[in-house]
Amino acid sequence: MGGIWEVSLGDFLLVTLFLGGGAAYLTGRAVASTWRPYRSLVIYIVLLTAAVRFIHYALFGGTLISLQFYAVDLVILLVLGSLGFRITRAGQMTTQYGWLFQRSGPFSWRSR
Repeated sequence: MGGIWEVSLGDFLLVTLFLGGGAAYLTGRAVASTWRPYRSLVIYIVLLTAAVRFIHYALFGGTLISLQFYAVDLVILLVLGSLGFRITRAGQMTTQYGWLFQRSGPFSWRSR
């Protein structure tokens, strides 16, 4: 198909950002809340990206196997998944180990 947008901007926003991004954020929260390592999140996001690519293909006539668009979707979903992971992990560390750590921002913590 070529171009910067595979099908249309609206389809991209709906599928990749709204549906896929929401799922990625919630996946990041779930991985962090079960104390799994970050590499688990990466594996789940790779699989989620394949599902997002399939939705683009099945519903909007996009290309199923396109390295360029897969990479774009992967980066966006990894960023959103990482946000959910870090926000949740920072809350966990400061709640669970409150005598050792205090929150230093929405994504981080520091020693007391």
